[in-house]
Amino acid sequence: MISSQHVDSILERVLGGERLSDDDALFLIESNKLAKIGHAADQICRRKHPESYRTYNIDRNINYTNICTAVCDFCAFYRTPKSEEGYVLPRAELLDKVRETVELGGNQILMQGGLHPKFTLDWYEELLQDIKKNFPNVNIHGFSPPELHHFTKVNKLSIETVLERLKVAGLGSIPGGGAEILVDRVRSAITRGKVMSDDWLNVMRVWHNLGGNSTVTMMFGHVETLAERIEHLRRVRELQDETGGFTAFICWTFQPDNTAMSHIPPTGAHEYLKTQAVARLYLDNVPNIQSSWVTQGLKIGQLALSYGANDMGSLMLEENVVAEAGTVHFLTLDQMRGAIEEYGFEARYRLVDSELQEKAIHANRKKDQALPVLA
Repeated sequence: MISSQHVDSILERVLGGERLSDDDALFLIESNKLAKIGHAADQICRRKHPESYRTYNIDRNINYTNICTAVCDFCAFYRTPKSEEGYVLPRAELLDKVRETVELGGNQILMQGGLHPKFTLDWYEELLQDIKKNFPNVNIHGFSPPELHHFTKVNKLSIETVLERLKVAGLGSIPGGGAEILVDRVRSAITRGKVMSDDWLNVMRVWHNLGGNSTVTMMFGHVETLAERIEHLRRVRELQDETGGFTAFICWTFQPDNTAMSHIPPTGAHEYLKTQAVARLYLDNVPNIQSSWVTQGLKIGQLALSYGANDMGSLMLEENVVAEAGTVHFLTLDQMRGAIEEYGFEARYRLVDSELQEKAIHANRKKDQALPVLA
């Protein structure tokens, strides 16, 4: 039986400035005191972000290839190297996707792919250079740690060399994808041929030491225990204590449809909100928490703003990986802004590079144009 008084005691100490311990975090996530935990997370969020606004962004997830040598039971997107459904986007098509994103006010692309067995580092450098040559103000938020670690194997180069070369070529920041749960027992159970926990973290460590920033993620609600969720958060917090390079944390629930793990019941909104709230309390050194409306839908994504999130995430002009798992939620720009404004906040576009993008957003709104979800 979870003691309500003990939950109150833990939350009182956290709100008083004490760092949340692993044992106390586990106690909270094992409890069903969602409202109390959420209220505390909201208070911490408002202390960190007393501004009158909450933010969102507009970007596009460009999956340059779905060919992947790893086998992830949770992924409905990847195709094996010999699959007839495998693709590599032609460069002209990829650049057109970036152009459409810029024309609709986007200032960033999220670029990720599978672990392609043949591409050398030169191929990725040329890709980055082509994008930056044509769109110098676009931030390339690209190549998750599994991809970057894979590059070291294909090219027989150190992670330091790989990241230094990609940074020179135009890589702006690194997404936190492929983290799943940073516990080797979990990773071994759900994937083969993919980076393990220490190496995932080391990619981020090296990137941060080079002066780069990144996000960090957690996909939960599959084979992990609640204690392993907390272990994931601990490893993130420890690296953040060391480097300070994580700008935001994003968690979402595993989407089982069309995957080899489709027998696992989907995790509901209650567990999503509680896990995010505990993450906000635990990750006292990570400045931002992003909502996951892409997996949760508009209403729960909006509610997450009361459970520790200060950012609604991206409008996502294109998203393929979660969509392949059967979860498809689309928002217009007005829905995104309206969700924030209903909570009494100003909806502010989170700029990555250029204030010119804000003008593009206002231009679209004056024309009463809802931003479409592009195929």
